[in-house]
Amino acid sequence: MPHIRTYLAAALIFTAVSAHAADSTPAPAYTEPVLSAFELSMVKGRAAVKNKNYPQAVTAFADAVKQEPRNADAHTMLAYSYRVQATPNLPKSFEHYDIALKINPLHKGANEYVGQAHVMDKNLSKAREHLAALEKICGKQCPEYKNLDGAINSNRPNNSYGY
Repeated sequence: MPHIRTYLAAALIFTAVSAHAADSTPAPAYTEPVLSAFELSMVKGRAAVKNKNYPQAVTAFADAVKQEPRNADAHTMLAYSYRVQATPNLPKSFEHYDIALKINPLHKGANEYVGQAHVMDKNLSKAREHLAALEKICGKQCPEYKNLDGAINSNRPNNSYGY
């Protein structure tokens, strides 16, 4: 029996040494992921929104829209940034929400945020249209529906970003 233990121990050591030898190639050097111009603009825009620097967000998201004009997220975030500035630009906001919804009519964020813009504009019937769209898209329990429903019921828009 002692010979079997010695044999097993030797086999385990040999296996470990062999595995190490087989994996002796150094790992490739880490390289930072490369972001496209669009992705970089979106990252900059989201950081500006987080810091409540809406003029900077408008610039970043406008660049993103130039890079990818058929991207509903970029148009939605540009519209949001126009809407929540110290002096909201509702015409530009509606323009980009409309583009986002033409690209993707089921976009939850665009439907909620354009509804919020309609609450700001005192057009509750249009806000309710987008609330009805959200109910069909994601139901009454999704955050976008609840957020817009609360804004309509209080007659006060919720300009917060994220949930």
